[in-house]
Amino acid sequence: MRPRTGIVIALLAAVILLPSEGAAQRGRSPAAQPPPPTLTPQTYTPEEIAAGAPRFTARCGFCHGRDAAGGEAGPDLTRSELVAADVYGDRIGALLRSGDPGDDHAFDLDADEVRVIAAFVHDRKAEAERVLGGRRFVEADDLGTGDAAAGRRFFEGRGRCVECHSPTGDLAGIAGRFEGLALMRRMLNPAFGQPAPAPAMVTVTLPSGDTVSGPLAYRDEFRIELTDAAGETRSWDVDDVEVAIDDPLEVHFELLGVYTDDDLHDVYAFLETLR
Repeated sequence: MRPRTGIVIALLAAVILLPSEGAAQRGRSPAAQPPPPTLTPQTYTPEEIAAGAPRFTARCGFCHGRDAAGGEAGPDLTRSELVAADVYGDRIGALLRSGDPGDDHAFDLDADEVRVIAAFVHDRKAEAERVLGGRRFVEADDLGTGDAAAGRRFFEGRGRCVECHSPTGDLAGIAGRFEGLALMRRMLNPAFGQPAPAPAMVTVTLPSGDTVSGPLAYRDEFRIELTDAAGETRSWDVDDVEVAIDDPLEVHFELLGVYTDDDLHDVYAFLETLR
């Protein structure tokens, strides 16, 4: 009765941060490619880099992350072609002063401020180039190396997904509700995201023969807890009672031992077509 969330997180860490085995034939994941090299070598003093850090955080960190490696609203600048082509802030400064197209985030900065911000960004880029992997985030393109047709075949065949799900029913439009890693997580464990799936239902048979039923509250190798009809949480040692669990998510956890790396990417690619 191992907690399920840990299984999913372990699988995500071990598998989906990498391109699929067939990625060489289907198109390489951006995560597998190194950052673009800096075209013009540049040297900044430690003082300039240190001065640029708080200025970058104040003006850019809310979108691009405090370390320029990307945030929820902005891309990873350590992998930016513009940063790779920048020379002592000429391109970074122009962007800061004008803002992105359609973006109101333009700043009135003098040359010294631009230089120290550029110093910080280039320092972060150099560090990213030294770190194995070079990427902190999983983006949709990292996962999109699968074959949607193969994913449909798995969905309808070996995965037996059609026994519970329908592309035109409960899964219609799922790719519009979940994107990238959120879609992969929802696929592996529907407990991620909303709407939440129906809870597992538990029936505990006591030594007396009486039964207690209700939604599962907690379980591990030693204890089982449920919420009874009165709304009270009740628990027992699993060795002292008989336990029957009806968990609609159980098949998802069983599939974790079935999926190959290619299967994960293929089914994800199929779900991506359900918009």
